[in-house]
Amino acid sequence: MFDALTDRLGKVFDGLTGRGALSEKDVNEALREIRVALLEADVALSVVKKFIDDVRPKAVGENVIKSIKPGQLVVKIVHDALVETLGGDEEPAPLKIDSPPAIILMAGLQGSGKTTTTGKLAKRLKDQERKKVLVASLDTRRPAAMEQLKILADQVGVDALPIVVGQLPADITRRAIQAAKFGGYDVLMLDTAGRTTLDDQMMNEADEIAKIANPSETLLVADALTGQDAVETARRFNERLPLTGLVLTRMDGDGRGGAALSMRSVTGLPIRFIGVGEKLDGLDVFDARRIAGRILGQGDIVSLVEKAKAEMDMAEAERVAKKMQKGQFDLEDYAGQLRQMQRMGGLGGMMEMLPGVKDAKAKMAAAGIDDRVMKRKEAIIMSMTPKERRKPDLLQASRKRRIAAGAGVDVAEVNKVLKEHRNMADMMKKLGKGGLKGLAGMMGNMGGAGGMGGGGMGSAPQLSPQQMNALKNLGGPGGPKLPGLGGGLPGLGGDKKK
Repeated sequence: MFDALTDRLGKVFDGLTGRGALSEKDVNEALREIRVALLEADVALSVVKKFIDDVRPKAVGENVIKSIKPGQLVVKIVHDALVETLGGDEEPAPLKIDSPPAIILMAGLQGSGKTTTTGKLAKRLKDQERKKVLVASLDTRRPAAMEQLKILADQVGVDALPIVVGQLPADITRRAIQAAKFGGYDVLMLDTAGRTTLDDQMMNEADEIAKIANPSETLLVADALTGQDAVETARRFNERLPLTGLVLTRMDGDGRGGAALSMRSVTGLPIRFIGVGEKLDGLDVFDARRIAGRILGQGDIVSLVEKAKAEMDMAEAERVAKKMQKGQFDLEDYAGQLRQMQRMGGLGGMMEMLPGVKDAKAKMAAAGIDDRVMKRKEAIIMSMTPKERRKPDLLQASRKRRIAAGAGVDVAEVNKVLKEHRNMADMMKKLGKGGLKGLAGMMGNMGGAGGMGGGGMGSAPQLSPQQMNALKNLGGPGGPKLPGLGGGLPGLGGDKKK
């Protein structure tokens, strides 16, 4: 979502960090460019004005001009201001769901993804918080709305309130509260009706439901792709309902990202979650520092490690780690790493979270490299016999022709996969003994001379202490490695860094 903004800011900061010293004129010109970039990203004018007013006195001060690396110091000042605009540096507050049955009221316009978000949040509460969840649809107007929530509840493994045709939303609310109490549920989620536009009837109905339910959390679901319209929706809802937080959906879309940067400042409400993708596990806790890092091209190593832990088969990871230490990384293992990368969001998803890979992403796009490359590599490997995958040295010319025909590719592509595997096996052997500490060091150096980032955006390639600790502590001392992040990202071509 922030690609356009990241590119614009990247050009500004590349100009700053490429100079040995900065004058006040240099900084003022950069701030003008930043202001234009934010406005083009559909950030609210009042938010942009406050942002620039906060950054200017710090960015043009004597400390910056006399700094050894003034350009990088300006990047840090802008980063800190972004974090503050997005909600501050504090840890995201947990939902208030301690007193069962805790009631969560979901509000929003029709088409904002409210019902799907209800399903995603129910899954998160069940899987990660170990809560017994009941969901109830109060949308009596939209065709099949109740059936949609029932299907989502079945998919995520939570209970849905039985549908009684003809009941009014207020009566459904009372019935749901009783069912939650008698059924021993920890959380009751109420999915209210939406409209295509805000109107008094909608707001009166939502207000009545809120008074009956007395929810511990009232979350407004807003579509991030609607830009300033989403901000206005949040403001008007907040005037009528006791909102406690916001959920921004479609944060993985191709919008300009202004809603996310404007919401907190305009409404004063925290952004609690962001929706990414259509899958029911595509709901992330909003973290201002991580989002600011992505905007400035610094990646999000912490989220990448969390995703790896969620997707990783620990027993399999331990098995591969032991083989790595012995230098026994075969094609079966390589195929496994390709599958793991696809589960973690593919090349695009992972690249978004890695620091200093702006140039690499551009080269990938220019070369037409995408997730289909990984699937094609996997198809080539799966066209081999189990014995060939375990012992690649068996693959002579006749066998390669057979494999190429089976995968529908040229022999040259088979040779390329084999070369990548050899390179990756060599890298794995080196990383095996160092584990994640070695990986953290390697990734900490990304963006240097010859690295993937080619310098990135100012100080972007440098991992924060939080990011470094996340890498080093994954699985604890002696715990599982991250083989899928090892040899230079297998889907990128696999050649070792020179």
